Amino acid sequence: MATLPRAGSVRFHELHTHVWRGNRRMGSIVTAYDVEYIEIYTSDQRKTTDYFVSSMGFQEKARCRTGALDSILLRQQDIQLVITSGAGTADFLAAHGDGIADIAFACEDPLAAREGALAAGARDLTSGNPAGPAVSGFGAVRHTLLKRSAGRPHALPPGRDWIASPERAAQDGTTTELRLLDHIAVCLEGGTLHDTVRYYIDGFGFEEYSSEYVAVGEQAMDSIVVRSPSAGITFTIIEPDSTKKPGQIDEFLERNGGPGVQHLAFLVDEIIPAVLEFESRGVEFLQTPGTYYDALAERIDNLDEAIADLRKTNVLADRDEWGYLLQLFTRSPYERRTLFFELIQRHGAQGFGSSNIRALYEAVERARAATS
Repeated sequence: MATLPRAGSVRFHELHTHVWRGNRRMGSIVTAYDVEYIEIYTSDQRKTTDYFVSSMGFQEKARCRTGALDSILLRQQDIQLVITSGAGTADFLAAHGDGIADIAFACEDPLAAREGALAAGARDLTSGNPAGPAVSGFGAVRHTLLKRSAGRPHALPPGRDWIASPERAAQDGTTTELRLLDHIAVCLEGGTLHDTVRYYIDGFGFEEYSSEYVAVGEQAMDSIVVRSPSAGITFTIIEPDSTKKPGQIDEFLERNGGPGVQHLAFLVDEIIPAVLEFESRGVEFLQTPGTYYDALAERIDNLDEAIADLRKTNVLADRDEWGYLLQLFTRSPYERRTLFFELIQRHGAQGFGSSNIRALYEAVERARAATS
């Protein structure tokens, strides 16, 4: 969740966090429990596929052409990505640029899941969807609803004539594995957060996990985390405070042509070697000011990792009452600079790194003071 504020744009920081305990807001019927796959529409399928395969260690499993859509299925552990191009993506790409068009949910009963979502206010998008039942999510993102019982392995997305790709050996020097999809960060227009949260609670049986309000100078954003009780689906949903000046969320909404997925966060076992490996394969990460690490020992003690190693790799750290986490964000590889990715390593922490917003700003201010 943390991103670097622009130098000189912030005068104070305010953070209110609430992690729900006891009587969390949750739906009465759980109809979706896992992310089956994520479909990315792209104007350059070869380049996007190469980014995930060559740089992030995904493996190509199958290809298909269905009508006006040309798709490639990638997989790593239980993470499935469908990379799609073709004439059928033209309207989406014109409006939003390269980005996520479908977050498919695994359900015990897809038809019941669709009925629950429709009762909560969804639009029915089943017509013309080759995979079957589908409903609206946020912005232009839909949710295809697929049958898979808990504990069963992922299968090829249905409704498409997949042709298995040849098995390829893992790349030489590949040691990092993305363990799972930790969370999906979603940006909404101001004033729509609570209705969207209610939709996922009532429509799919999610529960409200935590909430935060972050004010940085004349900018602010509000966020709520919702997740399935299985923890297989976690959305960090963010909206700008429309009473404040425009900030980074407003910029995303403008570039993206409305609400959408800001980033996907992938869990790793060891983030420092993962960053070094991914950098060697061409992934570009955001840079962290050196002054951030000057104050890190005061903010967070008893880190297993050496601060010098965190500084070398630009990795950020944050702590909550359960432990700490390490995280780093990539630069967006897409022309509109919308969708990007996060690596996250958890040492017990259950949060998403929001305190780094303040720490990064203060680091920028210390750097400015040192050179003025």
